[in-house]
This record gives sequence, structure tokens and C-alpha cells, in this order.
Amino acid sequence: MRVLVTGAKGMLGTDLVRVLAGAHETVGVDLEEMDITDRDAVLRLVGALRPEVILNAAAYTDVDGAETHAEVCRRINADGPENLAVACREHGSRLVQVSTDYVYDGSNPGPWLEEDAPHPLGVYGRSKLEGEERARRAVPEVCVIRTAWLFGRAGRNFVEAILAQAGRSSVLKVVADQRGSPTYTADLALALRTAAEKGLGGTYHVTNRGACTWHEFAVRILELAGKREVSVLPLTTAELGRPAPRPANSVLDCGKFSAATGLVLRPWFEALQAYLARKE
Repeated sequence: MRVLVTGAKGMLGTDLVRVLAGAHETVGVDLEEMDITDRDAVLRLVGALRPEVILNAAAYTDVDGAETHAEVCRRINADGPENLAVACREHGSRLVQVSTDYVYDGSNPGPWLEEDAPHPLGVYGRSKLEGEERARRAVPEVCVIRTAWLFGRAGRNFVEAILAQAGRSSVLKVVADQRGSPTYTADLALALRTAAEKGLGGTYHVTNRGACTWHEFAVRILELAGKREVSVLPLTTAELGRPAPRPANSVLDCGKFSAATGLVLRPWFEALQAYLARKE
């Protein structure tokens, strides 16, 4: 299978290219090779490469920055997926679009199902939802994978931020009123490859198993890193005072994806152990 990965130099894209390359003819592109906000450029490259599947890992992911750079965020997260979907329609390719837990408002008491009505709170979430919707209008059979709380080797992430802070201070303050499922990009990449291989269409949730707060995540990171002398104090979202609103509950029900593929991702804390040990 010939696969095109966009956002190939990003945290998820790097793992996608690695996971796909051993099994399929894989081409990874980033902004230098193709700007997904430029429809003509997208049509030209997709027409030249003729991939069977496009995996779109390109995204504007600065949640706080999106509040003041809304138009840039929207071009990448909404125009981009639509352009890729149009190219897929023109050239007979399939599209797998990576989306986010931020399409939900976090008010659900339990895990979110794919059928739950989205209601994004901020610019980032609205842009990602718009990207989903515009891609679906162009190619109704698009596969949308919503995920959450990513960490991986090829980019800035919460794990490295906590370890860096622990190197500067013996007391950290971390938000304790947001709950989600930390997800290792190496595991997500395998799930995305599986979705592409099985030709999935529709909307699915994919995260590592289990859930925690950011505070609990930070505590486990420091324990596994052997930094038990560092204290982690709980903080509220309101006390943190970030520009963008965050969903309080980002836990996603992944049963639909598991039923469709037979793939169940390992628990988040096992994935974290693998990440810290620099293993897959």
C-alpha cells in the first residue's frame, strides 16, 4: 500500500512514518514539501504520488496560541483537511484524519462516545471539528480518529516538561481537575496504520487505556524517573489561568475502534514506562 503522511516531522508524524515504513511504501511530507493550506499544491503532489491512503498528522496544536492566532489555526486545522479530502476525491485516495478530544466540552460524567454531540470550548477545538466536518463533506467515507493527551519522542510534551521542571524545582504545581488518557504516539501510530490497512471509514476514538488527571500523570512520571524527592501539589484550572478553555473530562470510549479492528492499546502507564525506557 502506498501511504502519504502529512506532518511527517511532527511528534505523531515521525512515529507514523517509522511504523508504516516497515510494512508499506511510505512518503512523509511536511510544510517544506507541501503546505496543506494550499489546495493547488495539495492537488499537484497527491496527483503526482497517487497514494492509496493519506494519513493527516499535520495540525496547529498550540491550544493557547490558537486563541490569538485563530485564522492561522483555522487554515491549518480546517482548510487543510478539506484540501486533502478534495485531493482524495479527485485522485481516488482514502483519508485518515487525526482529530482531538477538544471537540467535546468536557461536561460528560463518563467517557465520551463517538455519537455524543461535540461542543468545543475554544478556537483549537472548533478548528479541529470544522476540519472533520469539511473533510466529511468532501469524502463521506473519511476515517476520523479522535485522540488525546499525546506524548512522544519527537516533540515537546508533558512528560519532558515535568522532567525539566523537576530539574529546576523540588515543588511542582500541576492541574488536578482535568481528566484524560495519556497516549503514546508510538501506540497511536500503530492504531492509525491499522485503520488504514482495514480501510476504516467513520469516526473512532483511540487512546491508551485508563485515565488520570494531569496531577496523577505528573506523579507517575516522577516516580518512574526516580525523582521521588520532588513534590507535586494540586492546582485547579482556574488557578492556572491559561488563555484557552480546557475540557474537564477528556476520557474517550475506545470500544468502537477495538471492535472494528481487534486492537486494544496498552494502559497509559505501561506506555509511559516504555517511553521513559526508550522502548516501543
